[in-house]
Amino acid sequence: MNTETDTRSGSAAPELVLASTSSYRQALLQRLGLPFTCQPPRVDETPRDEEAPEALATRLALAKARAVAASHPDALVIGSDQVAAVGSRLLGKPGGFEAARKQLRACSGRSVHFHTGLALVCAGRELQLQHVEPFCVHFRTLRDTEIDNYLTREQPFDCAGSFKAEGLGISLFRALEGADPTALEGLPLIALCRLLRAAGLDPLGH
Repeated sequence: MNTETDTRSGSAAPELVLASTSSYRQALLQRLGLPFTCQPPRVDETPRDEEAPEALATRLALAKARAVAASHPDALVIGSDQVAAVGSRLLGKPGGFEAARKQLRACSGRSVHFHTGLALVCAGRELQLQHVEPFCVHFRTLRDTEIDNYLTREQPFDCAGSFKAEGLGISLFRALEGADPTALEGLPLIALCRLLRAAGLDPLGH
């Protein structure tokens, strides 16, 4: 268990666990400079019938945090889930070149709405905090050669929407619309900092 002493109060900081094995979320959480561990949540992520993207992201983020909190009752457990949609169509991780090409063709000239659910749970304290962060990506009208060149160079096949906004994917967009760009990467750090402070763990206080 990783612990750190709060120099203001002399008490040990709570264990922090990220209910995810995503390298993207791990890299984002590392920005806060807090020690943490990771554990896979093992949650069924199948959408329910007619479940709205925002509701799906909210439900899965909480389910992930609760699943891991069950075996770490004294820890603060972070759960997060991101759902992307263009119109009424949900965009999952493409997994390969052809599926990614179809996704980007479907996004060309359109707006993709991302809903990033966030949950912070401590089972022992009966603490449960939630938030969902919206973000919108407005795509340029893309030529097939642009799509193929982008996919060949960056290979974003493990990313919903088939792009990496923190990389070359930024060249695909006409505009970005949202309060927290880290939400687009998979973990909304502004909201997370707020939830952590509410739970008694200030990233700037340790």
